[in-house]
Amino acid sequence: MYSCGGAGSRTPDVSGIKVNTKIERFDKDYFALDSNSLEAGMKGLASKYPLFINDFTQNILGAGPMVDSNALWPVANRLFFTSYHGVYKSIKNEFTNMGETEEELNEAFRYVKYYFPDYQVPKFISYLGPFDAPGVAITQNAIAIGLQLYAGKDFPFYTSTMGQEIFPAYISRRFEKQYIVTNTIKAVIEDLYPDKSQGFPLVEQMVEKGKYWWLQDKLLPETADSIKTGFTANQVEWVKDNEGVVWNLILQNDHLYSMEPGIIQMYIGDAPGIQGFPPAAPGNVGQWIGKRIVESYIEKNPATTPAELMKKTPREILDGAKYKPR
Repeated sequence: MYSCGGAGSRTPDVSGIKVNTKIERFDKDYFALDSNSLEAGMKGLASKYPLFINDFTQNILGAGPMVDSNALWPVANRLFFTSYHGVYKSIKNEFTNMGETEEELNEAFRYVKYYFPDYQVPKFISYLGPFDAPGVAITQNAIAIGLQLYAGKDFPFYTSTMGQEIFPAYISRRFEKQYIVTNTIKAVIEDLYPDKSQGFPLVEQMVEKGKYWWLQDKLLPETADSIKTGFTANQVEWVKDNEGVVWNLILQNDHLYSMEPGIIQMYIGDAPGIQGFPPAAPGNVGQWIGKRIVESYIEKNPATTPAELMKKTPREILDGAKYKPR
């Protein structure tokens, strides 16, 4: 069954699909520990989070597994706990209730199950880690959501000199709660279909990455393009209005089949803008064009399923798209 979607599209009716997207609050449990008995408290958490606890100490804190033979983890854990307790206190009110995020995850993963019935929806765990820890990570049995990257664009650390060195404003403006679900879906897509386009010409890398954004649209049909792309609303309007301009500039600069890493990065890297383009143009404009090429392919091959599309090579899609922008 289908129901009406945005922009004249048809979206499947997923209301009958049931998934569990309850978020387990490791962040709350962790910072509720008694600082005088952290080691004992962590061992207690290990019974509630038996797999994630080692992901936390080993991959997030970088201190190795939580085992008696590892003398580093208790030291690193105490240092992190004392250093970030104030950070947690300053953001915990923002995340007192994550019900809205759970509902949005539920909607998104119903689409995931619709298009990929064999996909096993994992647990969801929220944590607070160092600021350089990922906002979303796929772990052994869970999707871990790092709240330290969703505290709001005006959070003091993000706007500090150190924060801006790590996260320039064009990045930190996206550190808002409404990006959690989109970033989660991005991580799932990349986990299901790892990017194998490195070393290929620019246009093939554009199309490969465009496949991800096209699939995002299928899994997040009600989410704004500005959230899914990371562009500002004005940048989204610009790329929609200037699709032909972008394509012609790539052709005129003889960049379409470039193998030069610097040129490729210029078009598909995250940046506030793009050299040689109007100031209103966003960085990563190549991925947008890649998505439009994929959409052109689908228009000519409408029976193609998402699973089939994601397995096609960029060259197959390019040949079948016969892309001619406005």
